[in-house]
Amino acid sequence: MTASRHAARAALPALALTCTLAPAPQAQAETIPPATTPLTLGAVSVSGRGTGPLSSAALIGSVDVLRADTLDTLPVAYAWELFRRAPGVLLTEFNQGTTSGKLSMRGFNGEGEVNAVKLLIDGIPSNTNDGNMPFIDAVFPLDIDNIQVVRGTQDPRYGLNNIAGNVSINTRTGGDYNQARLRYGSFDTREVQLAKGIEGTNWTQNYFFARQQVGGYRDHADTERYTFSGKWFYTPDDGRYRAGLIARHYQSTAQEAGYLSADDARHDPRQSNAFNATDQGTRRVNQLSLHLDTDLTDDLAWSTKVYLNTFDDRRWTQYWRTSAQQERYANETQYGALTSLTWRPEVQGLHGFALEGGSDVNRQDNRSQRYRTLDRTRQARSRDQQFDFDTLGAYVQAEIEPVASLKVVPAYRVDRLSGHFDNRANGQQAPINDYGLIRQPKLSIAWTPWDVVGLYANWGRTFQVGTGAAAYKIPPSHQNLAPSINEGWETGITFNPTRWLDGRLAYWRQEASGEVSRRLNDPSGESDNVGETRRWGYDLQMNLHPDERTEWWLAYTWQYSRILQPSAALPASRGQEIDHVPHHVWNAGVRYQASPALQLGAWMNGQSRYYLERENTQGRYGSFVLMNLSASYRLSESVSVDLQLKNLANRYYAYVWYDPDGAQASLHSPGDGRALYAGVTFDF
Repeated sequence: MTASRHAARAALPALALTCTLAPAPQAQAETIPPATTPLTLGAVSVSGRGTGPLSSAALIGSVDVLRADTLDTLPVAYAWELFRRAPGVLLTEFNQGTTSGKLSMRGFNGEGEVNAVKLLIDGIPSNTNDGNMPFIDAVFPLDIDNIQVVRGTQDPRYGLNNIAGNVSINTRTGGDYNQARLRYGSFDTREVQLAKGIEGTNWTQNYFFARQQVGGYRDHADTERYTFSGKWFYTPDDGRYRAGLIARHYQSTAQEAGYLSADDARHDPRQSNAFNATDQGTRRVNQLSLHLDTDLTDDLAWSTKVYLNTFDDRRWTQYWRTSAQQERYANETQYGALTSLTWRPEVQGLHGFALEGGSDVNRQDNRSQRYRTLDRTRQARSRDQQFDFDTLGAYVQAEIEPVASLKVVPAYRVDRLSGHFDNRANGQQAPINDYGLIRQPKLSIAWTPWDVVGLYANWGRTFQVGTGAAAYKIPPSHQNLAPSINEGWETGITFNPTRWLDGRLAYWRQEASGEVSRRLNDPSGESDNVGETRRWGYDLQMNLHPDERTEWWLAYTWQYSRILQPSAALPASRGQEIDHVPHHVWNAGVRYQASPALQLGAWMNGQSRYYLERENTQGRYGSFVLMNLSASYRLSESVSVDLQLKNLANRYYAYVWYDPDGAQASLHSPGDGRALYAGVTFDF
């Protein structure tokens, strides 16, 4: 049965609401009360006393784990689509070639103006300078062991980009296996995934390769992607340490179908405009990391990671017939390290105690260029910027359990930024804004008065600074900008009243002191000051498993946003909603084991409408309800087949934005219509 886990930051009013009906494990950790156990979607194993660094499972709040058995056969083109199964997560589906889509949470949108989610792949920071997460495309479902989602401001382990929370994708390490998965389906989708694990006495080796080709639901939407990775880890006979190397490469080439007018999107959603005929993009991603985890003593553990990330992206795009085609080029090199020391002593008079301190450094060398082009031929340069952006952070957190039913987690984090900006188009240079020490106190409390109920609260601060040129003191600016402080809290209840039900109910709120928004189509790379903002909402999650063969899940989020004190540049936005934030986001489904060989599934996901801009004058769009069916059958111990039917009712839905420069109207990118996929998986 699924273990219920919840966390809390010291908060005051409001009751939290989050219940998720999700496939739940059939065993619950006996020594961990419900309020300190994450909600888990999929099969889970029970472990004993914690060792190594404090993980996401040690946090108090809205923490969820998606296991591999809920992910590996989902009919997705990109890994970010897997988060449809995650509670409280909003997906933004651009469907524009290599710019396919991404995830957001806690009332932040996925437009790219404010990127509020920290991404980690195998523990390595994986956001680009602007906070986007293209590195996620390098991961495919068959290589994923689990996904961890932390919503809120309580996690002190990360600073930059950890505004509303973080997600960690952990790939498979260790084990003896040989797996192959072939998939074919609608829109000329062809995909192969190959995974191999070799477990020796001291060495483990893991290899993965995937290639995907998709014709696309719309015209001019061909995509080809491939990725490969290797993981090598060594553990000595005495097991005192574990050291390893992970290498990953990803490459994609894709056409862009472009955006349609509202009328064209409704009446002929599969078309592409003639002026988009030469729009396309190429993307290359590399990650290389060294890992070391060791137990220095029986109660002292040290963990460190050193990494190198590279990102090379070139895109040609034209938003409207009256706009010029642009060539956008981004090249980034990131290198850094994370380290933590975790102490778990036996403290007389306490039921449990752990103390962890950590630090991290990230150094970026970034190049951003833009050109006005005609059929991918350069006509004029509009941007040529080179900038260094470096972060240094440190944190400390304690996990204190005075008694078995009470857990308190105080934490404190500080970050400092440095860097230099060079505008190679005009020779102008500038230092980074002196943001000073960015202090982020945090506090979480969990109380489990009964075995079946846990109460929790948490409070914490995170921060946002400008990205690209907006982070630097470029003339005529002579004053240093302050970071925007995002202060959030959450309070809720977790419950596990029977072996067949667990869930979470939560209320949360976050306020930003001076939110800034990237100007996505501005050659300068600057940002706008949105002003003081507030976001709040309720989450409800439940997992039901009434018998050994049936699993139900439900996740519902009601969220709201408001601009409290706008900048002088947009006074009409006072009291209005933040754009592209639907009030309702939900997913629900069921999985039924009809026989030992046959498994059936059905699930739905949906959202309500959102405004297109901050003055809320251009209407509301974007609502949908999509239904999906699945069936898998194990032909033998080594072969299984599956069918996935997406968008069963062939519902029209689209991502929509407002173009104030070219179309001066809403522009629409239709989502996929009804689609059928067949897959076969070999274990050999």
